[in-house]
Order: sequence, then C-alpha cells, then structure tokens
Amino acid sequence: MRFKILEMKTIFNLNNLVRENIKSLKPYSSARDEYKDATVDDMVFLDANENPFENGVNRYPDPQQNSVKELLSEIKNVSKKNILLGNGSDEVLDLIFRVFCEPNKDNVITLPPTYGMYAVLANINAIENRAVLLSADFQPKVEQILNQADKNSKILFLCSPNNPSGNSFSADKVEELLLKFNGLVVIDEAYIDFSEEQSWLKKLGEFPNLIITQTLSKAYGLAGIRLGICYASEEIISILNRIKPPYNVNELTQKRAIERLLKVDEVNIEVKKIIEERNRLVKNVKQIDFINTIYPTDCNFVLVKVDDATKRYNQLIAKGIVIRNRTTQPLCENCLRFTVGTEVENEKLLKVLKDLTRF
Repeated sequence: MRFKILEMKTIFNLNNLVRENIKSLKPYSSARDEYKDATVDDMVFLDANENPFENGVNRYPDPQQNSVKELLSEIKNVSKKNILLGNGSDEVLDLIFRVFCEPNKDNVITLPPTYGMYAVLANINAIENRAVLLSADFQPKVEQILNQADKNSKILFLCSPNNPSGNSFSADKVEELLLKFNGLVVIDEAYIDFSEEQSWLKKLGEFPNLIITQTLSKAYGLAGIRLGICYASEEIISILNRIKPPYNVNELTQKRAIERLLKVDEVNIEVKKIIEERNRLVKNVKQIDFINTIYPTDCNFVLVKVDDATKRYNQLIAKGIVIRNRTTQPLCENCLRFTVGTEVENEKLLKVLKDLTRF
C-alpha cells in the first residue's frame, strides 16, 4: 500500500483540477493582510478607514485568524499552513466548489443518504451532482463510485461519520477511493469527536488529494458562532485563500472560539457525557415496540426505523419534542433521527416514546 501511495503522489497534479480563472486570479489584499507585525508599541492604525473609537469590535478582525489556528494546530497536531477557517463548514465547502469546479461542465459525486448541503451547493454553483447510493449497511460502493467518475469529476464527498445514518465508513474503502478517484476526496468529519474511529487527519500527509472538514458546532457546542475548519495540503489551502472573503470570520467568533479551544478538557467531559447518554438512549429505545431497527452510530444522534415515521414524528411534535423525520431520504424510509440531549431531555423523550406504544 505504501508503494501505491508514493506512486499516486507522482501522478496527482492539483493544477489540473483548479479552474483556469482561479489560476490567474489576483486575490484582494486587505489592509490587515498588507500589515503583519507591530514594530513599536502603541501602533497607530490609520490604514483601514475604521472608526477610531475603541469598543472592542471597531477594528477589522485578523483575516487569517492566526490565534485560532495556533490553538487548532496544537490540539490537532497539524501545521497552521494546513488550516483554513470559514464562516461555518458550508462556506468552506462552497469555496472548494468555486476553486475546483467549472460551472456547467464539471461534476461531483455524493453518496446519499448524506448531508444535504453538498447537493445544494452543487446546484448553486451549476455543477452536476452524480449520486451513488450507499449500500444497505450505509457503506460506499467503491466500484460503482469509480464507474460514475469521468475526466470532469472533480470532487467526491464522504461524510464519515455519516449524517443521517450515524456510522463511520470502512477505512479500507475510503483508502481505496483516495487512491483510485482521480480528483479531490473531501471527508466531512463534523461528528468525529463522538467516534472511536481515528480522524483522517493522521493521513493528511499521505494523500495529496485529501481534504478534511471539521466544525466547532457539534462537540465544541458552538453552532451559534459559525466556524468551520478545513484541513488540506499547504498547496490546496493556499489556493482556497485566494478566493475567501478577506474578513470571513468575525472578531466575536474568533474570540469565542479561542475561549472554547482553551477549555478542551471541558469539551472532552461534555463529549463523554453525550456518548454515555447516547448509549443509554440506544439501550432504552430497544424496548419501544414500534421501533424496528436501531442503526449503529458514531455520532451525537441515533437513527431508528419505525412503523410509520410521519405519524410518530407528528405525535412527538404534539408532545413538545422536535426530532428529524428522515423518511424522504434514500434508504431511510420510515426513519427518525434523535439528537442526544441532556439527561432530562432524553428522559422526557423516552417517556413520551413509551407512552406512544399505546397508540
């Protein structure tokens, strides 16, 4: 396998994937990009046409979010040069589309059931989305995926652990796709902190076509600040930086992210509690007679198959509990998705589910 990886490195050419207009693009240079380091104390900033009266946010934020990246670099053991931050993971994904996919020409491959924004962003950017269904046990069909690909297939999206199924993809299947897919492989690891599987970050240096996205929305509990993370080769990050808005991550988001990243121990405690509650939830829903299947999960949610998803969804809404009805998704007929809540919230869910067994 090591020989195959080395052989692939000599074949893969990122320049062949980048859109022609991006190759020649001269990125916007903001005032804070041009000025990097203070040379004297009490610098007077008269470069960016800002309001000079201090209120905590009157200055433009760091366009490269260096303090946040330094913490992520230390926590994840990844160089700052391999990190790009976005206004949520959706912005990161959109930047990837806009750099590598030529509208009305290129295509991407997605594996339903999966995160819906891949298809939405493909439509927004006028890119064909070639959907290859996962197998019955929610694993990639490697041969079918490769057969769907052609010279204009720029990106393959793998959500692992997967939303909405909850499972992680086979490492062997993912590695085979990384080796054989002649484009970029984006692995969405939004839920990796809830999994016992290793992050693909450890393989970042082995696969030049690998991009990994993560988020502070799930395990770190910062969905409200919108901060997405992209890890990739220095070459890929450099190209993405050409087109990102100069101040895409605001000052308040950066400050709140730093506060949370300095408390990783607290995050780990919360993650442990969520996993404990997830296990308790799985154990107890087995007793609900209208739940037919409980799917394995590496996420902070549980997917279950019931007798009538729409009926049970409406019953739960009537009882003040909002869950997700996934019955319209491929391979998810009559499936409901329960996010793992607090102990009190989960107890209420279990009580209502038990009460509904009479109806």
